Amino acid sequence: MEKFRLYCTVLCTFLAALCGIIPVDLSGVCMIAHRGYSGFYHQNSREAFEKAGKAGFGGAETDVRMTSDGVFVLSHGDYIELYDGTKMTVADHTYAELTEKPLQNSNTPTHLRICTLKEYLEVCKQYGMICFIELEDEWPPEKIVEVFQYVRQYYDLSMCEFQSFEMENLLVAHEAFPDLRMMLTCGPYNETVEQAWTLGFDIDMAYEFLSREIVEKFHEKGLLVAAYTANSPAKVVYCASLGVDFIESDYISGRTLCDRLNDKLHETVCTKLCPNS
Repeated sequence: MEKFRLYCTVLCTFLAALCGIIPVDLSGVCMIAHRGYSGFYHQNSREAFEKAGKAGFGGAETDVRMTSDGVFVLSHGDYIELYDGTKMTVADHTYAELTEKPLQNSNTPTHLRICTLKEYLEVCKQYGMICFIELEDEWPPEKIVEVFQYVRQYYDLSMCEFQSFEMENLLVAHEAFPDLRMMLTCGPYNETVEQAWTLGFDIDMAYEFLSREIVEKFHEKGLLVAAYTANSPAKVVYCASLGVDFIESDYISGRTLCDRLNDKLHETVCTKLCPNS
């Protein structure tokens, strides 16, 4: 029943925006490619990040893990699957072992190998994208400091949002780098989200749990709010109506949103959202 109500709300918001009944300003929203342009390309691959940059995303989210020999690589799950069906746990293998064979890639004919954090940063720098860097699972404190120092070598840290579901990761990072933005990845509003607000951390919340009240509460303290994962124009418009700063999507950049809406939203909105289109 709750999901049904949410979908009705999303649809009504979308239709009202199209009809001009309620104004939805998308010009201040930054679209983030969730694990790269993962709706069409293999998630967390260099190809997915390059395609995100070319599609006009303002940023790209990724998931960082560490190999057994200390190489920072990108994988949402704790294992990767190779083209021959072999599954390898990232933390238990060296980078050489993980890249000996191509990855399973059902999206394109491209032969891919696990992407490194360095490659991701290089692509983001090339396209001027904001980096949403998520530390998966709990990290040893010394490695958290190491990954921040590593990122600094290749990219401007002010262009990065360091995020995690694990509050302990963020606390360690905040103590070592108090001037940098930290972002809690979260589901429903709970004590951990309240702790993030108290500490001055941004949040990246599943869109179905967000409300305008939550967004305004964080904005009042100068904190940023992201929503994940909005994979239809209706969901993107709904998230924008809540006043969020970032919207993560597998499929929809600012440019593709305007294409899918067939210019039914105000022309000025689309011009601001994707000025190079």
